[in-house]
Amino acid sequence: MLRRPLVCLALAALSLLALPARAANLTIAMASEPSSMDPHYQILTPNEMVAKHVFEPLVQQGPQQEPLPGLAVAWKALDPTTWEFDLRPNVRWHDGTPFTADDVVFTMHRAPKVPNSPASYSLYLKQVTDVYAQGPLTVIFKTATPFPLHPFYLSNILIVQKKAAEHATTNDFNSGKAMIGTGPYKFVEWVQGDHISFVRNDDYWGAKEPWEKVTIKPIANAGARVAALLSGSVDLIDNVPSTDALHLKADANVAVYAGLSNLVMLLNLDQGNPKSTPFVTDKAGRPLGENPFVKLAVRRAISKAINREAIVDHVMEGAAEVASQPVADLTFGASPNLKPERYDPEGAKKLLAEAGYPDGFGVTIHGPNNRYPMDAQICQAIAQMLTRVGIQTKVETMPLNVFFTRASNREFSMFLTGWGAVGTGEASVTLNAVLHTYNPEHGAGVANRARYSNPEFDRVLDMAMTTFDGPKRAALLAKANEIAMGDVAIVPLHVPIYRWATRKGLTYIPRMDSQTLAMGTRPQ
Repeated sequence: MLRRPLVCLALAALSLLALPARAANLTIAMASEPSSMDPHYQILTPNEMVAKHVFEPLVQQGPQQEPLPGLAVAWKALDPTTWEFDLRPNVRWHDGTPFTADDVVFTMHRAPKVPNSPASYSLYLKQVTDVYAQGPLTVIFKTATPFPLHPFYLSNILIVQKKAAEHATTNDFNSGKAMIGTGPYKFVEWVQGDHISFVRNDDYWGAKEPWEKVTIKPIANAGARVAALLSGSVDLIDNVPSTDALHLKADANVAVYAGLSNLVMLLNLDQGNPKSTPFVTDKAGRPLGENPFVKLAVRRAISKAINREAIVDHVMEGAAEVASQPVADLTFGASPNLKPERYDPEGAKKLLAEAGYPDGFGVTIHGPNNRYPMDAQICQAIAQMLTRVGIQTKVETMPLNVFFTRASNREFSMFLTGWGAVGTGEASVTLNAVLHTYNPEHGAGVANRARYSNPEFDRVLDMAMTTFDGPKRAALLAKANEIAMGDVAIVPLHVPIYRWATRKGLTYIPRMDSQTLAMGTRPQ
C-alpha cells in the first residue's frame, strides 16, 4: 500500500505540439463545475476551490492542512469559551473599501442561513453563541462549550463584504454582482458549462500572484481534459486517471503531481425510514414495502459483498488505498483498531438470509459522474458485486449539481459520496457532518443524507469536540469511529490518490484536501 506524503512524479505523454505563448495567463481544466459562486451556498469542494480565488477565511490552510494566518494575523482563547481574533490591517476589498471586523461579524451570521442550501455551513458555526466586533480589527467569538477546534472550523468560512452581501441573494453571487472579496483574484464572469474567469488583484495584501488572468474550464470527461492539455488549450488539469498518467510517461513536456488525499469514498444506505425507501423492490420489481437497510445484518452483508481491493486495483488502477473507517487511516482521530472489511460474498449471502432476504431484493445505486475519480465506474463495480450476492442492483449517475441536490432531498436509497477531513485535518468534521444525528439548527449531521442516528455515537463525538487535550480527543474520536463501524453506519470504500498534470514550465503543489488552486501553480 502507498504510504507516502506528497509525491511529485514527472511523467510524459504523446508528443506535445508547440504550445502557444500565454504570457501571464493560466487556464485550468477542472473535472467538476461548482453549483454556485456563493461561498456559503453549499459545502462542496468545487464551490470552495473556485471561491478561494476571490474570498479568504480568517485562518488559511496550507497544502498539508496546516493552519496559517489569513485575514486574521493571530488568535487565542481568552478562556475555554471565548476566542479573540486579531484581524490583518490595511486589507481592502476589491472595490477599494477597507476590510473590518463588521464584515467578519456579518459573515458569521450569514454563512449558516443561506436559503435552500443543500449542505449548510452551519456545520462549522454550530458552536458559536455570539460574535461581535471589539474595535475595527478585533473580533470576539463566544462558544456554547469549550471548543478547541474553533480556529480550524473558521478556516472553512470565507469572509464576504457586508456592503455587497447584506441584501444579496445566491443569484447575485452567481451573476457577479456580489462577488467582491479580498483575495488574490477578482471575479470577472461565470458562463455556466463553459468557463469561470478572474483577473489578478494588483492591490492584494499578500504576495503578488504571477497570473494576470485565470480561466477555469469545467471538463468532466477525463479524456477530454488530457486532450485539452496536450493540445495546449489548457495549462493544468486535475483528476488525472491512472491510465492517462501512465500514457503521459513518454513526453518530457508534461509533469504529473500526485498526493494521497484525506477523502474517503463512502457508500450511503438510507436508515431514516423503517417502513419504506425509494428505489428498493422485490425480485419481481415491485415496491418492497419495507426498508432493508435499517437492518444491521443487511448493512453488514453489503459491506462484505464489496471487493475493495478489486476496486482499488482495477477501477482505480492502484491510485487509492482501501479504507477501514469513515476517515483516512492517517487522520487525527482514526481508530488503529479498525481494519478494512474482508471480501466475503458467501458471508454476505448468509447474512441476507438471516435478515429475511434469502432471495435478495432489488435496488438502484445513485452517484455523481463528474465529482470524484472514477465515480461512475465505482458505482458500476459495486452494482456487479452486490448483484452476485442476490441484491439486483441498477446504476444511475448524474452531474454533481443534480446529484447532491437530490441526495440532500433524500431521494435515494443507496448512493455514493466522498467526504474528507477538509475542515480541520481530523476526524471530527467528517463524523459530525456525515454521521451525527441530523440537526441542522445546531449544525450537526448537515451531510447525514442517510439519517444514521445513534445517541451513544453522538455523546462520544460531542465529548471529543469539547476536549482540548489532544490525546484524549484522539481517543474519543477513535471510539466514535468504532461505534459507527460497529453499526455499519456507512460503508467505507477507499481513499483516492489525486493527480494533477501541467504543461512544461509549470509546477503544482498537491494538497491533501485535493483542491485545485491557481495559487498553488507557479512558473518554473
